[in-house]
Amino acid sequence: MKVGIIKYEAGNLQSVLNALEYNHVDWGLIEKKSDFDNYSHLLLPGVGAFPSAMKQLLEKDFVGPILKHIQSGNPFLGICVGFQLLLDSSDEKVFTEGLGVIKGRVRNFKEHTEGLLVPHVGWNFSRQEKESHFHLNESFYFTHSCFCLCENKEDILATTEYGVHFVSAIERDNVVGFQFHPEKSHQYGLNLFKTFEGLKC
Repeated sequence: MKVGIIKYEAGNLQSVLNALEYNHVDWGLIEKKSDFDNYSHLLLPGVGAFPSAMKQLLEKDFVGPILKHIQSGNPFLGICVGFQLLLDSSDEKVFTEGLGVIKGRVRNFKEHTEGLLVPHVGWNFSRQEKESHFHLNESFYFTHSCFCLCENKEDILATTEYGVHFVSAIERDNVVGFQFHPEKSHQYGLNLFKTFEGLKC
């Protein structure tokens, strides 16, 4: 098993790589389209805005290989914006279509909360909503201005409260996504990378 880290301008790579090294995970960087076939697992990190992140994936011609990997049943993990990109679309800054793997939309906190600081930054509790190899009934570190809403309840792995009730983790078959940053969430977060590496293809 080997984890491929998708390298693009929206990726927060170093802290993720440090977390993988800590867990002795076998990993490598995906920098071009032909690299995808070398990995059993894919990890899509992400910081910044949804529109610019999606633009990067399109410009690098990464969308096709990502969808092929997912459709083949191989494990895929998205983190923060990398998780949001799995949904149908986002309203952040400008309406932008996503990868469409998970039915749902990304919304702006500012339009749905009042009296709360945006972005949502800091530790918050992630309530697990179904059984999984991943154990999420813990506090994790968040930093995001937008939140995810999923159409299908069965896709929701965990939820969190910050003015609104939003999806903080999803899991459907071989696809997993975390809104929080496991690489910045101490031991509970670091353990999630080892769990992901152990998922079977």
